[in-house]
Amino acid sequence: MPKPRFAVLGAGSIGCHLGGHLVAAGHDVTFIGRPAAMEVLRERGLTLSTSVRPPVHLAPDRLKPATGPEAAAGADYVLVTVKTAGTGAAAKDLAAHLAPGAVVVSFQNGLHNPATLRAALPGHTVLAGMVPYNVVQSEPGTVHQGMPGRLMTEPDATLFAAFREAGLAIEARTDMCAVQHAKLLMNLNNAINALSGLPLRDQLGGRDYRRCLALCQREALAVYRAAGVSPARLGPTAPGVTPYVLGLPDAVFRRVAAASLRIDAHARSSMWEDLQRGRSTEVDSLQGEIVALAAAHGRTAPVNARLAALVHEAESAPRTWAGPDLYAALRAAR
Repeated sequence: MPKPRFAVLGAGSIGCHLGGHLVAAGHDVTFIGRPAAMEVLRERGLTLSTSVRPPVHLAPDRLKPATGPEAAAGADYVLVTVKTAGTGAAAKDLAAHLAPGAVVVSFQNGLHNPATLRAALPGHTVLAGMVPYNVVQSEPGTVHQGMPGRLMTEPDATLFAAFREAGLAIEARTDMCAVQHAKLLMNLNNAINALSGLPLRDQLGGRDYRRCLALCQREALAVYRAAGVSPARLGPTAPGVTPYVLGLPDAVFRRVAAASLRIDAHARSSMWEDLQRGRSTEVDSLQGEIVALAAAHGRTAPVNARLAALVHEAESAPRTWAGPDLYAALRAAR
């Protein structure tokens, strides 16, 4: 059987990570992204790095960078990795170019991207997906995966075979709505990490930063209950127990949640990377989702609203928050 052809729409850190592994396994992949980012691929190629394996470098002549959605025309699978704010425009662009039978896979943060894509692409299969780990651009042309994890999507045998051949661990899930709500709980830390200015391991090692996350998660779980949402269990700790574990003293947390700290020293959230590069963040698709869901059910989410506001302030006036100061600000909002 011929290998499926792939296109990555929104080839930033996550898109280059996924597409790069597929290229390394011999798949035909077109990377569609910003002109400046694609020029880096043309000049430098792409390096895939982790903390546990030697880096893999893909020379420029192995890559197919492009800047327009028409480049997705020949793909059997299109991996969508644009930010949530760009999903509507991406869907309209794809509608004019997708081949009959092409499958679209959303590997995006937030809750509503698959539905947005399905509404604009009738007749095409759209799969919801989830990336459980952070990938950042450590230098131009190099994307670094800072922690292990297993991708999740709705079932598709051909997609799964290609990903596994590429060394990308992937799991089939039929409860992706519950998975996405659970991932959102985890992603509420992205804003805290971005404001801390610290690597994830150092930030999660600080009790006050973990208390900030616990405040956000308790508030989100209360909103979920009001909305009748049951998040999936994705790790060793049930979602309802996680805020209590986060609040433990540092020494106890290190023993109880050692797996949570198995992160390499360079790992950071993508939101931190956005702030460093002067780009708008996805906080409205993370904390903002909790605020919107609360409002839809006659509730408020002041902690998440305050954290979203602080991130928006940092987009225009960067500031690093110490753990005690950030925790005090969020407690005051509550």
